Amino acid sequence: MGIEESGTDEQAPGRIYAAPPRATFWQKLGPGGAMSLGLAAVSCLGLLGLPWLLRLRQVLRAARGDEAAPVDAILILGRRLEDNALTPVFLARLAHAEVLWRQGFAPRLFIAGGTTGSAARSEAEAGRDWLLGRGVPAGALLLEDRSQHTLENLFNVRIQMRTAGWRTLLLVSDPLHLARAGATARGLDLDVSCSAARLAPPSPGTSGWWTRAAGEAFLLHWYHTGMLYTRLLGSRQQLDRVT
Repeated sequence: MGIEESGTDEQAPGRIYAAPPRATFWQKLGPGGAMSLGLAAVSCLGLLGLPWLLRLRQVLRAARGDEAAPVDAILILGRRLEDNALTPVFLARLAHAEVLWRQGFAPRLFIAGGTTGSAARSEAEAGRDWLLGRGVPAGALLLEDRSQHTLENLFNVRIQMRTAGWRTLLLVSDPLHLARAGATARGLDLDVSCSAARLAPPSPGTSGWWTRAAGEAFLLHWYHTGMLYTRLLGSRQQLDRVT
């Protein structure tokens, strides 16, 4: 599954694996992650890149769309901090979500993201502080501050939504991330729509933009390969983590 996001014991029966704070790439993979990554790579090579081209088309199509509609909550997906500071991508996500909130699309904002890299605070805490500074009241802000990647972002938010009795979610991220984030949310049976933070770098059409699009296409293929592998394997431990 794609990696962007608390530490429970991977081996404990009946427990859903979650990566520890500041997890390494390999710790984020969890059960079956390395195998599904290998299968995704082999299938891309064996089929002459056709799966990657299919997913690239989906990434580009999602980047052009916007499904903003009234919902129970808006979710801002986190982004790793740099020297404890918000990156331009994370700032663009937060600013776009603030606009949607002020336009009345939802009464509350979820900010997602745990403590990653060398940061001294979680991505969610950093995002909350920025929104508070913009005048968004504390009562409208909810944190998901344990996750280490997109799958865990959405898994943990789903728990909070179901506990509160909320159903609909508007997912905010940068345009090229939306195909994968939306697919992951729907795989978790979330009633989700997506809205793109269009001011997030890189700029459309640049080499950086195409590089990011290519990477997201592979990550989306990895996600779908992992879902298929998990269902065929029938592992309850893995299924509980991704569905």
